[in-house]
Amino acid sequence: MATVAKTLAAKNFKTVYSQHKAGEQISEYAHAVIQDIMDNLITATSPPDKLKEIEAIRKVCRKGTMKTVKPTLVDVWLESKSGELFLFDIKTAKPNAGGFKEFKRTLLEWTAARLAIDPTAKVNTMIAIPYNPYEPKPYSRWTMAGMLDLKNELKVAEEFWDFLGGKGTYIELLACFERVGIELRPEIDKYFSRFK
Repeated sequence: MATVAKTLAAKNFKTVYSQHKAGEQISEYAHAVIQDIMDNLITATSPPDKLKEIEAIRKVCRKGTMKTVKPTLVDVWLESKSGELFLFDIKTAKPNAGGFKEFKRTLLEWTAARLAIDPTAKVNTMIAIPYNPYEPKPYSRWTMAGMLDLKNELKVAEEFWDFLGGKGTYIELLACFERVGIELRPEIDKYFSRFK
């Protein structure tokens, strides 16, 4: 998926990478802010608010000791023509509800790592779910609502693909997959017939 995403985004973004590092250092104060955000979300003390979370991390992104970290690699890294960053973690269509805590922590760590490099950066860290298994019904987002800021941290199916390649990209992509599936059906059937 990351390769397809990278190819589609190449015409609309200044810089496109896959499997890229967000950074290698996070300040001790940023670690504390991330933990505080996570604690508040887990205990439902406050709802997710990505814009406030980014600004809280930005204020301390270089305060205290800088700690070397190895955050998860960014699946799709985009830089717009205006310099805005979009870092995506691509997940399966039905991720485990319990995994959203770790997904959220990853997004916050990416934010802190980028801001440690450039405290003025306009950075967006998001989860991308490449397709909607509930189609034509809307994607069921309730399992993530308490952990993710759904407006600012999640792009599903059409939202994701059209963001990368422009309006209509998702429909074109589905049509391509369908054509390939029809053309390769005999080969696919032959391959899997060996396992009966």
